Amino acid sequence: MSALGGVVRSGVGRRRVQTVVIGLVVMIAVTAAVLGGSLMVAAEAPFDRAFAQQHGAHLTAQFDAARTTAAQLAASATAAGVTEAAGPFPITTITPAEERGPVRPITVVGRADAGGPVDAVTVTEGRWVTGPGEIVLHGDIRLPPSLQPGVGDVLSLPDLPGGPALTVVGVARSVSETAGGWVVPEQVAALTAPGATAGYQMLYRLDASGTAAQVDAGRAAVQASVPAEALTGARSWLTTRTNSAGNTVLFVPFLIAFGVLGVLMAVLIIGNVIAGAVSTGTHRIGVLKALGFTPRQVVRAYTVQALVPAVVGALLGVVAGNLLVLPVLAQTNAVYGTSDSGVTPSVNVLVLVGALAVVAVTAWAAASRAGRLRTVEVLAVGRTPGPGRGQWAARLAARLPLPRPVTLGLAQPFARVLRSATVVAAIAFGAAAATFAVGLGASLNEVRATEKHGDVVIFPGRPMSAPPPEGGPPVEGSPRVASGPPPAPDPVAVVEAITAQAGTAGYSGVAQTEVTAAGLTSAVEALAFTGDGAASSYEMISGSWFRQPGEIVVARPFLTATGTRVGDSIVLTDHGRQIPVRIVGEVFNPESRGMQVLTAVATLAAAQPDLRAVEYFVTLTPGTDPAAYVQALNTALSSVEATAEVVEQEAEEVLIVINTLTTLLTLMLVTVAALGVLNMVVLETRERVHDLGVHKALGMTPRQTITMVVASVVVTGLIGGAVGAPVGVLMQRLTLGEMGRVTGFELPASVVDVYTPVTLALFGLGGLGIAVLGALLPAGWAARTRTATALRTE
Repeated sequence: MSALGGVVRSGVGRRRVQTVVIGLVVMIAVTAAVLGGSLMVAAEAPFDRAFAQQHGAHLTAQFDAARTTAAQLAASATAAGVTEAAGPFPITTITPAEERGPVRPITVVGRADAGGPVDAVTVTEGRWVTGPGEIVLHGDIRLPPSLQPGVGDVLSLPDLPGGPALTVVGVARSVSETAGGWVVPEQVAALTAPGATAGYQMLYRLDASGTAAQVDAGRAAVQASVPAEALTGARSWLTTRTNSAGNTVLFVPFLIAFGVLGVLMAVLIIGNVIAGAVSTGTHRIGVLKALGFTPRQVVRAYTVQALVPAVVGALLGVVAGNLLVLPVLAQTNAVYGTSDSGVTPSVNVLVLVGALAVVAVTAWAAASRAGRLRTVEVLAVGRTPGPGRGQWAARLAARLPLPRPVTLGLAQPFARVLRSATVVAAIAFGAAAATFAVGLGASLNEVRATEKHGDVVIFPGRPMSAPPPEGGPPVEGSPRVASGPPPAPDPVAVVEAITAQAGTAGYSGVAQTEVTAAGLTSAVEALAFTGDGAASSYEMISGSWFRQPGEIVVARPFLTATGTRVGDSIVLTDHGRQIPVRIVGEVFNPESRGMQVLTAVATLAAAQPDLRAVEYFVTLTPGTDPAAYVQALNTALSSVEATAEVVEQEAEEVLIVINTLTTLLTLMLVTVAALGVLNMVVLETRERVHDLGVHKALGMTPRQTITMVVASVVVTGLIGGAVGAPVGVLMQRLTLGEMGRVTGFELPASVVDVYTPVTLALFGLGGLGIAVLGALLPAGWAARTRTATALRTE
């Protein structure tokens, strides 16, 4: 072994604590960088990647079976501009029913298999259909809470001859959203109502589809290749991409914020650890130079000495990052509709090379500075700070009415101001990450809470029950089969039961219909309210809640789409009847992507909303037991064909993913910050080990030693927390602002202002917690060091 190799081996083995710290810091930093980088790649244009992976349809077309044939449609695959086609698939529309009444119509396509050259449907649960009586539902289909798409559910179709039922055998995802459900082709005829027009669906991929004009040109070519008036409707993939952006765009600013934070923190901590490791070897460098080592050899030795544990840590970090990204990306795949494996070679290589480059450059710079010193100067400097460094702080701390071990510790950070500043920055990053993560989670939960419009919901119909087997009692867990739509309950009787029930704070009845608005090409939902509780269940951005017929309240996306603002008038149209209204307020309403109209029932009296779909939301007085309230209310509603249930919200996939990522990344960043503190305290303790021996010789007990070492990080911890907490708040506001911008919403104050003075103070003290956590291990080492050993160390 060469002399240089011996120096490297000796340095790595002798300074085990620093070697382990370097390896751990690099490993965690690389893990965070790989995780964040892989997810940032996954969040980049998720719809486009899912569209490419599933060979999505640029054009989804529907044809009248009475005006064309399957053979003619198959021949349209050769139309100008068409590169691939799938179909024709028979298509129909079904309207399942349940105890509450009919749900929204579902477009069902007859398709023998999930694959194909266009729109390769991904089965996410269960299996594909194999015969009649089975259906695979699209994962994003909107059904009532009591009938969520799940394997084993049964959809009843009482409006069809014989009242057939379809068993859900699978849940799938189509990035092109070509259907709400799929059955075998021979099933479609039995699902088509008598007198209804049969249809076919064709799926096309075009050679040019980047703009609306190009897709329209492809549609025109397809239309020209089939009989006149055979094409009854078509949808562009550009429309689907726009509609799908609501969930996926939330991840981009979130991941960018955490990614930038992780990268900056990794660079800072790695640089601080490596620079500290080299600086503590200054005396040893003088010895090496005295033995004949050249400055270049010294620099090379200490650079390699830092790279050895860094390489091991970086490799372990790449492995850990890829292992962590797999379960997280499994959730993001479910949200995005992608099929990413999680392993991104380019990210792995970039992070690995970048981390080692930071280590090499930092170690080279620190060792070069020591290598340029003259041998006598290096030997004279030793490891302890030069005389006079931090003396003013020591004198000032000595005047404080505190125990002497505490004042000695409080003055230590000022002896190495630059090193202390880097540790303050590391603690600030950790505190900022915790503040940002908790605030973002609270804000997203507030967004979720805005979708809850009451504590109890009342809907038409009686509670569901499973069919009894062979005349026996209902079996718990059996598939629920609906018996058809119930009669509409008497609204007067429902309101009387609500208002007479003890614990009622307010209520609102909601009837739903669809209207068109001037400036919009498609219909939007209109919610017509009665009662006194609707205004309190929505967050107002500007203006006021509607007070009389002819006034409406809408969200920012509606204002943007129609080019209007609060105070403007607009005309709504329902079945050819025009309804002039005035926009009196902007509300935060993320439902239906903000394209809802909220108004009084009297405004839409001519719209005749489906009375069977009317629901009542009840707000309870504080302290009221929801379960007992519902039980008593159902007794009062038993004679009016209505049922009350407690409103329960299920966690959305997007929130689950974001909360998982915030928790994971925050723990990693806080751990890295604590390791940075540990490294600093280890360096300070080793540099002052002789002073420590003097203190012990003068009577300092182990407990006082621990107190002194812990006190040495109090100042840096408090400053880091005081800086990090406001930075975390700023990051939360910037991220929420970007989320609001990309989704088109103006976020209310209740969503943005989630911090209180008490919570901010706790986050500020969190920096002190990070500092103390990192100092405990070296403090214990200092307390166990024997006095004679410390005095012999120079």
